[in-house]
This record gives sequence, structure tokens and C-alpha cells, in this order.
Amino acid sequence: MTDPLEQKRTQLANIERATGRNVAEWAALVQAAGKGKHGEIIAFLKTDHGFTHGNANALAHAVRELDDGGPPTQEDLLAAQFTGAKAALRPIYDELLLVARGLGEDIDVLVNKTGVSLRARKQFAVIEVPSAKRVRVGLVLKGREPTDRLRAVRSMCTHTVDVTDVDDIDDELTNWLLDAYRATNR
Repeated sequence: MTDPLEQKRTQLANIERATGRNVAEWAALVQAAGKGKHGEIIAFLKTDHGFTHGNANALAHAVRELDDGGPPTQEDLLAAQFTGAKAALRPIYDELLLVARGLGEDIDVLVNKTGVSLRARKQFAVIEVPSAKRVRVGLVLKGREPTDRLRAVRSMCTHTVDVTDVDDIDDELTNWLLDAYRATNR
């Protein structure tokens, strides 16, 4: 399975090898050029240093994380998703995670800034908190007919389910999670 954090480390190591500069040295150049916003850093790296967009974006993230004292931990990212009025939704997330971990021993949980990715060999679901009223579960269920509850969407996930209460995590939702896990990770 591909670990996104390992991919990031490899990409940054490749940038260092190709340019002869590490992230701290690039951060100093970015700061000296007066670039602080993400888009400004990307433009600077592409225009002034010939970076591809992908490498410029990866380095811009790394430079900004360095300026902020390092990358946030997964715990920090998760806590940020459940602040304020969204804090009341945390028990729903905790129950969904418990159900997901019970699907198989190979489940990986990757917390991002705006959601939580559930993966085995591939991502099969994502948990997001789009408002203080609901948790949204995105599922990869190619070919599945939508229902009133299981809505079709056009994104990496093919369907979504809104969860407003722990009691909404029933056999139907658990089976959809299991189907997505099995179909995506054969």
C-alpha cells in the first residue's frame, strides 16, 4: 500500500537531490523573495527556478509547514475538524471509525485537513464534517444504484450518506462500508 506521507518524504528528497537545496534552504530563499502565500511560493518556484507544478506545490507546503513550526499531527488535524459547534459530532466520527476498523485488519486511517480517509490497498471511504449538523460519509460503490439515503455524487467517492446521529450508523450503513471496502480492495 502506498503511504501518502512516505510519498511526500520521497518527493521532497528527490527535490533536494535534484536541486542541491533542502527544505530549510528553499524556505530561506522564499522568505528572501518576500513570498508568503502558497500561490506566491508556487509561482516563484516555477517561474524563477523552473519547478514543475507538482514539485512546486509539494515544496510550498513543506516551506509553509516549516514556517508554522512543522506539519500538524493527525491528532491536531482531527481536533480542528471538530471544533466549535462541530464538537457535538465527534461521537458520530468515533463510532464510524470503530465500525470501519472492524471491517478488516488492513484498514488505515489517514486524517487530512478536511476529512478522514479510510484505506486498505486503496481508499474506499472518506468521513467529512461539512457542517455542524452532519457528518458525511463518502463511499466508493461503483455501479450501485442510489437510494433516498445513499446519494450518487461525482467525485472520487461515488456515493455519500449524511449521518446526523450515532443511531444512523445502522446495519445498512455498515453494509455499504463493507461493500465499499471489499470492492475497492480486492
